Amino acid sequence: MLVSGAFAVAGFGNLDRGAVPIRQLVESVSNLSLDSQINSLSKDKLRLYRTDTSRASDTAESMLSRLGVSDKAAADFMRSNPLVRESLLGKQARLLNAEVDDDNHLLKLTARWATDSNETFQRLVVERTEQGLRAHRETGELKPSLRLSGGLIQTSLFAATDEARIPDSIAVQLAEIFSGDIDFHRALRKGDHFTVSYESLEADGEVLKPGKVLSAEFVNKGKSHQAMWFQDSPQKAGGYYNLQGQSLRRTYLASPLAFSRVSSGFSMRFHPIFQTWRAHLGVDYAAAQGTPVRSVGIGVVESAGNMGGYGNAVVVKHSNGHSTVYAHLSKMLVKRGQSVAQGQTVGLVGATGWATGPHLHFEFRVNGVHKDPAVLARQSESIPVPVHARDEFNRQASQVARQLASAAVAFADNTP
Repeated sequence: MLVSGAFAVAGFGNLDRGAVPIRQLVESVSNLSLDSQINSLSKDKLRLYRTDTSRASDTAESMLSRLGVSDKAAADFMRSNPLVRESLLGKQARLLNAEVDDDNHLLKLTARWATDSNETFQRLVVERTEQGLRAHRETGELKPSLRLSGGLIQTSLFAATDEARIPDSIAVQLAEIFSGDIDFHRALRKGDHFTVSYESLEADGEVLKPGKVLSAEFVNKGKSHQAMWFQDSPQKAGGYYNLQGQSLRRTYLASPLAFSRVSSGFSMRFHPIFQTWRAHLGVDYAAAQGTPVRSVGIGVVESAGNMGGYGNAVVVKHSNGHSTVYAHLSKMLVKRGQSVAQGQTVGLVGATGWATGPHLHFEFRVNGVHKDPAVLARQSESIPVPVHARDEFNRQASQVARQLASAAVAFADNTP
């Protein structure tokens, strides 16, 4: 075989190019044998990379099959290895990455999942070595990154966050953050919109789970509500504040349930059992049987027992003549005279008493007179940023204000 090549030569001054000698090199090259080429290729087999998520119903075979692996030895190993059985099989929502050769044999399987901490994650590795398949587990560091997104309310908050591909946990955080100012069960309107910045926690360059909301703006009925996360020091718990420095945590929660759908608001309603229009002195929350019910504020249990049409009910006495009622419970988890904290579970949703199906009936009373719970939650007191942290808060709040303003412009530009 003849091999020839052309070479470029850079000029030097006024050198006469015609004076440069041209030489041709001719060298014999022998072909590699076919066996040598095959052996060389077999040493570097094609690697295929596949990704999936573990399921609670997974067996070793079903998991490998979804990843395109056809490898009995790998399935047998995973089924018999204590570390794999403990950490992966039967576990839900663990991120899977598989490396497979062109014969669909497993070369490497990596599973990643978050711990209770927002700082670390667990990594399980099953790998084929010269000694056979081996498994080990290790701890990795989660890397936070910032995500900025927004949405437009057409039907519900979750529909808007789904459309914007915002994780459900961020939607729930939004509802909790603004629950003292916005009744997400009754007050959302078509055309409301929001922007939110939040942490995205990554493991080995892949998003493993969302973190906390860092700042947000929610425009409800034309009124803007803003929030930012502020932590005075690493040794102290942080919280959400408006940009004027008032805590968004109020004396009372707006809802005794985590964000859920309300079946009827605070108004006259047609009673489903008595078939007459009656004043509905409270709010009914549609919820599944057994859903935890939380006290909306600090207080003492005034009564816990059967209350006729209310069924199993808990009454919590708060300060200033305030009390709250939680009715139709399937189970009561507190006793008379017991102190309760804000957010503490006092019972489980049921259908006892005059109820046609599982739901929570919630009332707020002031000196025995029924009041709208949402109004009282909005009017309850909040705590300002500590005086010693005010300068740092103002510095961060100025940055957040600029970010939210830029996000609002970007949202408007991208909204039809």
